[in-house]
Amino acid sequence: MTSPRYPMPDLNTLPADLQAKMLEVQEKAGFVPNVFLALARRPAEWRAFFAYHDALMVPESVGRDSGLSKGEREMIVTATSARNQCLYCVVAHGAILRIYEKKPLVADQVAINHRKADITPRQRAMLDFAIKVCERSHEVDDSDFAALHAHGFSDEDAWDIAAITAFFGLSNRVANVTGMLPNPEFYLMGRQPKTKA
Repeated sequence: MTSPRYPMPDLNTLPADLQAKMLEVQEKAGFVPNVFLALARRPAEWRAFFAYHDALMVPESVGRDSGLSKGEREMIVTATSARNQCLYCVVAHGAILRIYEKKPLVADQVAINHRKADITPRQRAMLDFAIKVCERSHEVDDSDFAALHAHGFSDEDAWDIAAITAFFGLSNRVANVTGMLPNPEFYLMGRQPKTKA
């Protein structure tokens, strides 16, 4: 598929609050990620989606602490999105993962096989749990929580891992069904160290 199934709206036709958020992201990233425009065709859903996204991925924005680092949250998205075969999320969140972890190879490793990736045993346990939630949540039991506890994760951290996995399961499916494609900029982000001027 070379184009989205649903045409993206013109930024200038969107409600002011959506425009403001997208311009803020554009100022920071240099471009507007396609997910912002693709979901904006339904403003109420856009607001709900990004409110929950931010509560999970930027917990400090809602006054909540998290035992997961920014990079670990992106690892969960990248690994589970790969299992759900979501090109958009693997490429976009893989780029963010490379930047947060300062490791140009980590996103590809996590997407293909997190068990062989250059990550810590703690992160491997986190992704084992996330993959189980992604593929077989009905089988999660106390032993899965015990495995997380052995690596210092709390029950609240387990909730975060599960909620991020579930939220991006929704995102993956919407991206796949709509034919959402990653912005070309995502492919190169974090692969080469920034050169100092």
